[in-house]
Order: sequence, then C-alpha cells, then structure tokens
Amino acid sequence: MGLCERCKKTQATFHLTNISPEGEKTERHLCERCAVEEGLIQVQKPNISAEFIENFISAAKVAGPDLDVVCPKCGTSYVEFRNRGVLGCPRDYDVFEEWMMPLLERAHEGAYQHVGKVPKSLGFKPSHIRELRHLKRLLEEAVAGEDYERAAELRDRIRKLEQS
Repeated sequence: MGLCERCKKTQATFHLTNISPEGEKTERHLCERCAVEEGLIQVQKPNISAEFIENFISAAKVAGPDLDVVCPKCGTSYVEFRNRGVLGCPRDYDVFEEWMMPLLERAHEGAYQHVGKVPKSLGFKPSHIRELRHLKRLLEEAVAGEDYERAAELRDRIRKLEQS
C-alpha cells in the first residue's frame, strides 16, 4: 500500500472506507499509531495478573522434566541425555522413562517399542509394515471404544494386507 496520509512516514495498515447515505465513498489510509491517536482503534493491553503468571510457571514445572534427575548407576543427568541424545546405561530407561516415552512414541509411529527393520528377502515393503501397524493401532482403539463394526472392517483389512 502507501504511506499513512496523516504522518506520511509509516506504512498505512489501517484502511477506513466511509459511504455516505448519498453513496459517496471516502477512504482513509493510516498507520496504526495515527489510527489510535484519532480514536479509530483502541489498543488493548493484555491483562496478565501475577496469579496467571504463577499458575503458568507452576504448570510448566509439573509438565516438564525435573532437570536435576540423575541416574544413580552411571551418573548421566537428564540434561546430558537431552543435549547429547545418548543414554549412559540401561538403567537410564527407567530413570528417564516419564520423559522418554513421548519421544519413543513419536519416533516409532505411536509404538513404545522398537520393531526393527524388515529384511528385504521377506518381500515386505516398509509402507505395508507401517500401514499394518497403523491399522492394528486403529483396531485397538475401535475395540476399546466398543466400535465393533469398525473393528471388523479393520480386522479384514489387516488380514488382507497380511496375506498379500
């Protein structure tokens, strides 16, 4: 667009079109500061109370990991694991379990355990394996939700995919 027609310094971001009862159209192009000064818009300041900030901080502490957690066997801290991406010993899985499970689930497409690769000699395509895992997860959800009709459809799709 163009510059503010009032201060002629800043880019106009507020555009006002007035149409009179006779159909005459007038336009104004102002920057935000000039529009506020003329009372055309009001700047609302966020109303953030101290209580809101305290609640936010305490919620973040509950949701986030305790950064002081250290494995008693190898001495690896959660911060070290997070920064390096390497665990110190098998016990770390138990010590950091609460924070690792979402990472593992995301890395393994919703599963909590590594399922490995499929040997090419078996003839399976990785896309078939992923689809099977996805369908089995949907089947579990359908059964848990007591949607047996959907579960039967998913079961049939899984069988068909496993036979191909």
